[in-house]
Amino acid sequence: MIGDLLPDFVVTEVAYDDPPEARLEPAEEAAVARAVDKRRREFTTVRHCARTALARLGVPYRPLVPGLRGAPSWPDGVVGSLTHCEGFRAAAVTRTGALASLGIDAEPALPLPEGVLESVALPVEQQRLAGLAAGRPDTPWDRILFSAKESVYKAWFPLTELWLDFHEAELDLSPDGTFTARLLVPGPVVAGRRLDGFDGRWAVRDGLLATAIAVRP
Repeated sequence: MIGDLLPDFVVTEVAYDDPPEARLEPAEEAAVARAVDKRRREFTTVRHCARTALARLGVPYRPLVPGLRGAPSWPDGVVGSLTHCEGFRAAAVTRTGALASLGIDAEPALPLPEGVLESVALPVEQQRLAGLAAGRPDTPWDRILFSAKESVYKAWFPLTELWLDFHEAELDLSPDGTFTARLLVPGPVVAGRRLDGFDGRWAVRDGLLATAIAVRP
């Protein structure tokens, strides 16, 4: 599903369980030495996905140690993104010449817990979600919005190395499987041009939903 949301030149790898052959490099082991089992399994398998995707891209693997604000440290010349949720892990990678940045996120296709939407969505976004829900009540619009905001942050951070709050980007979801994100703070400069937002795609399938953003250079 993640691969369907990204350009063909982006290499993706997904896993629906935790394969026994998944392993960590020593530096990665140190990063989760005190983690609970669930966190350790997610961390290990998503890096197994990244290792496989990088090999298909022709790039030697190096430890993806969490850096500033937990962002993975990709090999030189590579842009990538990781995501994991219950029963799903994924990595997406490509060359820096192909994309300036990349953001993916996956979530269970379920409504958000009570009270979460108000903490992540602007009033105008909540109004739009109500309209979308009236037309397609079986679609978890609130969770799609949450996931899209996660993808926005993952695309934003490598370009700025700055925090972006949920309320600093205004999203507009479309029933056709696309979304736009308008930045409410000064955007990053890419190839000499300041970005004022991102375009992304979303999908819901087999109990999961995913969102993705590919920032062209």
